[in-house]
Amino acid sequence: MMTRDECFAVLHELRRHDVVVITTMSAAAPWARLSDSSLNFASVSSAMAHAADFAMGIALARPERQVWVLNGDGSLLMSLGTLVTICQTPPPNLVHFVLENNTYEVTGNQLIPGAGKAAMVQFAHGAGFPQVHEFQCAETMSRELPAILERAGPAFVNLRMAPGREPAPSLDRPLSDCAREFRQALEKQGS
Repeated sequence: MMTRDECFAVLHELRRHDVVVITTMSAAAPWARLSDSSLNFASVSSAMAHAADFAMGIALARPERQVWVLNGDGSLLMSLGTLVTICQTPPPNLVHFVLENNTYEVTGNQLIPGAGKAAMVQFAHGAGFPQVHEFQCAETMSRELPAILERAGPAFVNLRMAPGREPAPSLDRPLSDCAREFRQALEKQGS
């Protein structure tokens, strides 16, 4: 099973400069340490379970860009209906990555409901995702993910990884400032 650092190293290497990346909870700080792109947006705090909703909106509004969401398995469970919504109006430029470690990591690694029993890929299949993939090895992910990213989506990519010890994310400035800067980056780089 891979670590988050191994997984994120592969994603960082494969990310093109114009890809939008929406992160949440335990993904926010580690991704920010790797990438300082103005096209990153940390959907944290009260938006915990809504990173995928937000990413879908960005993907629909900016069809010329690929949009990735780095979602936690706990966050996904809190908003499973989003999977169905994504497939109802499927943005071909959306890649929904789920970081499956079976815990609510940022609140102390409590087990999520269905830990070790619920299959994230089955939720995605049931919702109607045209592409559903799963990786638990960074080497295999590095080899196979480039072809997946070239195909039209939406794609659901489950990334099975060991639990980490990431503390709850915090913003170093108001969320409204972060949102304004993100919007400006989308506008500037989209023209």
